Amino acid sequence: MTTTPITEKGIATRSRIVRAAADLILERGARGTSLDDIRGATNTSKSQLFHYFPGGKSDLVDAVAALQTERVLEAQRPFLDHLDSWESWEGWRDALLAHYEAQPHWGCPIGALSAELARTDPDHAAAVIAHMERWRGYLEAGLARMAGAELLRPGTDPGFLSMKIFAALHGGLALMNTFESLEPLRAGLDAGLSALRDAA
Repeated sequence: MTTTPITEKGIATRSRIVRAAADLILERGARGTSLDDIRGATNTSKSQLFHYFPGGKSDLVDAVAALQTERVLEAQRPFLDHLDSWESWEGWRDALLAHYEAQPHWGCPIGALSAELARTDPDHAAAVIAHMERWRGYLEAGLARMAGAELLRPGTDPGFLSMKIFAALHGGLALMNTFESLEPLRAGLDAGLSALRDAA
């Protein structure tokens, strides 16, 4: 079976639909956002929507998760691709604070989507949670390089330490959403970096 390649115009249309869906899901949640809502926001027909997303809402949510992941990962670069020095971790912290401070909504779109789907659609949640694990993997890779350079104590487990830092980050993001303030995120990131310094 052959698939018709998507034209440049088609790529632009698909991207526009995903961006609009991302904004709606961030505001209302995946469960509170219907395909009709997305059609109305993007002025697309039902057949056009299913042309780009044959699996319907499930495919669209996957595309939104991928988009939000790329947005947040890009905001952490170039630091995220290294994280092998104290300076790079400080830069990473500052980049995250700047990114979330500039967002129109409180909290993390990937974390919120993962948490929602874990409750409402466990089978589909795994694909979205994989984006979170990819993000954490960058932290683990940087810590492994630091361990190799003997910047961390012998026996330090980069996987466990990366999870501690990631948990502190996402605890801060969750409370940032609750309190509608950047301060919980700042505190969470500082706690994560304190765990890193304790392993020096």
